[in-house]
Amino acid sequence: MIRRFERFACIDWSGAKGERQKGIAIAVSDGIGRTPQLIDGPWSREAVLDWVLDHAACRSNMLIGIDFSAALPFLDANAYFPGWDLSPADARELWRLVDEICANEPHLGAASLVDHPDASRHFRRHGARQGDLFGASNGRHRLVETICRESRHAPATSSFNLVGAAQVGKSSLTGMRLLNRLNRRVALWPFDPVPAHGPVIVEVYTTIAARQAGLKGGSKMRDAARLRVGLAGYGIAEPPVLARYDDHSTDAILTAAWLAQAASDARLWRPPLMTGEIAAVEGWTFGVP
Repeated sequence: MIRRFERFACIDWSGAKGERQKGIAIAVSDGIGRTPQLIDGPWSREAVLDWVLDHAACRSNMLIGIDFSAALPFLDANAYFPGWDLSPADARELWRLVDEICANEPHLGAASLVDHPDASRHFRRHGARQGDLFGASNGRHRLVETICRESRHAPATSSFNLVGAAQVGKSSLTGMRLLNRLNRRVALWPFDPVPAHGPVIVEVYTTIAARQAGLKGGSKMRDAARLRVGLAGYGIAEPPVLARYDDHSTDAILTAAWLAQAASDARLWRPPLMTGEIAAVEGWTFGVP
């Protein structure tokens, strides 16, 4: 039986340096066909953590999508960091390791992990510093990312890549610190079973929401007209009026609208290739069947 949620939120995350992030946006939908509303920022990563925990405390029946990779590739090499004796055995241990190594960094930063001598070899970094274990061209991918790319759901990139506009590595590593701080106080699918009540977090990819809305010519929405077209794909006639139409705000709004519809699709909760072992080490992107 599919869990029924009352509200739907998308958190567009950021791995940038600093306390307050223009790249973080939160939008909330009250259901299918309802116009999502942006929650005022700018946000810090710690403030987002508090916001999620507040919903856990009041047992809010909210589905929360967060736009980062919840784990690093594991299955292709049977390890996150092959050759490193501290390489974790599953995703929860990975979150703990990232948080411990970066414990002295403010604002849930994660540079200490990237600079760690046993981890840095795995990342593609700025200044043409590509670790010798990054892999060929696009780097290593999780199973769900490979499926996402091959099935043309969206051009998923490696979370070991820290370079370029499409990189997700920085946001994913800082996101892992957030997941560790949640400390099981909020269910995170597919690492946890979906509870009967209370909030549930899923990993999302905002490009999937844009493509399924029927947006042509790229997934970005930088004005009211473009956002209107995207929301029309989910039966919403009037977009919210924004002070600034930046990628982060519009991505959060459109993905919240998509989540309201996608949550009732049983296929998305039971991907046929996602076993319990895969879920434990690599997780899954909600929306990739």
